[in-house]
Amino acid sequence: MHANKSIIVCMILLIIIVFLLYSMIYSSNDNSIKTEDEFYNISNIEESKTNINEIQTNADARSNYVAENEIIFEWKIEIPKIELVANIAEGTNKEVLDYYVGHFESTKRRHGNIVLAAHNRGYPVNYFSRIKDLEIGDKIYYTYNEFKQCYKLVSKEIIKDTDFTKLEDTNEDTITLITCVENEPSFRRCIVGKK
Repeated sequence: MHANKSIIVCMILLIIIVFLLYSMIYSSNDNSIKTEDEFYNISNIEESKTNINEIQTNADARSNYVAENEIIFEWKIEIPKIELVANIAEGTNKEVLDYYVGHFESTKRRHGNIVLAAHNRGYPVNYFSRIKDLEIGDKIYYTYNEFKQCYKLVSKEIIKDTDFTKLEDTNEDTITLITCVENEPSFRRCIVGKK
């Protein structure tokens, strides 16, 4: 009888040890970097209000996950002539533009037409405050992880705020910068650079 109790106690201890080991392994794997499918999947957003709140309140995390299931380590724009160096984040809403240069989500991140927007005055950061000073031939440097590209400015124009043709994709590598026009709320300043 005493031997049976010893066996039962040993079995219970063994089960507890296995459970603790499993918990330790599971929790260490849980700290690994999540893919976009796990973190920012549209179907997950529709199913879980918790995920929606997390994503909406954490702009940094939102900008770190992209459609290709990769983490953005470096996403920035540099324009030496106007001493601009700025990080880029996904989206063009106020929360993004108050801290970053925003990327129009429907446009490319590497080849094709990369379209970016930023404030030019009156906000916490005004990264495009001096793009009106750029001239044809000025250089724009764009980095997206390992993709690095130098563009030369080929056009400057003022467009209507309803003109969405500048968001269309192009066959050649293009970067398009868009900002408001001072005291002209119906117009946008549009700078285009090509490889």
